[in-house]
Amino acid sequence: LLVGMYFKYVPESTEVGVQIAGPIHGMAFMAYLGVAWFTADALAWSGRVLVLALVAGVPPYGSVVFERWARRRGLLTPTP
Repeated sequence: LLVGMYFKYVPESTEVGVQIAGPIHGMAFMAYLGVAWFTADALAWSGRVLVLALVAGVPPYGSVVFERWARRRGLLTPTP
């Protein structure tokens, strides 16, 4: 998507990259939101943790930071 945006806005030559990668990126983002929602339900996260997980999907690599934070606090381990 970033390469497509470069060609769309810098040399203003083509929008094909954005037309192809944009919907793929959007579907991946929607899938992340769905997985975060179902994970919060399955692992009994608080509303605060769920909101953090959802917001973490917005900035680049925010989900990686969230996952490391959640793993350190034991939020990714199912409790019996």
